[in-house]
Amino acid sequence: MLTTRFVNGAPNWIDVGSPDLDGAISFYGGLFGWEFRSAGPDAGGYGFFQLDGRTVAGAMQTGPEQGPPAWTVYFESKDAQATAKAVEQAHGTVLFQPMDVMGQGHMAVFADRTGAPFGIWQPGMTKGVDVAGDPGSLCWVELHTTDVAGASAFYHQVLGLETSSTPLPGGTYTCLNPVGADEEAVFGGVVSLSDLPADEGVAPHWLPYFEVESTDAVVADAERLGGTVRMPATGVAGVGRMAHLADPYGVRFAVITSEAPQA
Repeated sequence: MLTTRFVNGAPNWIDVGSPDLDGAISFYGGLFGWEFRSAGPDAGGYGFFQLDGRTVAGAMQTGPEQGPPAWTVYFESKDAQATAKAVEQAHGTVLFQPMDVMGQGHMAVFADRTGAPFGIWQPGMTKGVDVAGDPGSLCWVELHTTDVAGASAFYHQVLGLETSSTPLPGGTYTCLNPVGADEEAVFGGVVSLSDLPADEGVAPHWLPYFEVESTDAVVADAERLGGTVRMPATGVAGVGRMAHLADPYGVRFAVITSEAPQA
């Protein structure tokens, strides 16, 4: 499960780049109850989405030169420079070189060998998000890729991630966890774009899942707020009820009401 007991290679931050920051604040505030707090005058407009005073994500306004609007998932790295070298050696791309973020930590943004963007965060004063797995916060991440085996090998080489398979109705699911961790540390999965009709023609990407108390209610709220349903609410036995959505600017994300673990 995704938690704030961060370990090397696990997600520890997430942020959204939007062409309309005020519109994004309105949408996600209406959907999840998030409030926005600016990071200050030196942060270039960057700020934090918070829930009950705890940071759940970051947000910033972006332009066309920074790529399409999207959520970016960041993974913990003990050494940002070393991870950047590992990305190049694994035939990925360094999109933004490692940089210090006002003493809070070091960040960088890359693309894997199939083009899916992702980031890394080397903790400083800020270790990561304040909450994960609770309603209104990040609970799972999923890589949608054109090459499941190649992507798995890439993230193993770069972040030390390990994969395992779990049975699901109609097939198996490739799970991700930090190196040497047990199954309780599984935080995400890898799926083929060819298995996702709603993603036809979409480039490889990481899809964040946010825990919610009622998937159906959130889907209805997303449409009311100007979002789009990319995959209707669907129940998966042993997992939960989930839906794939997009905000008014086309930024993809998912929501899930997880089933309680079986004893």
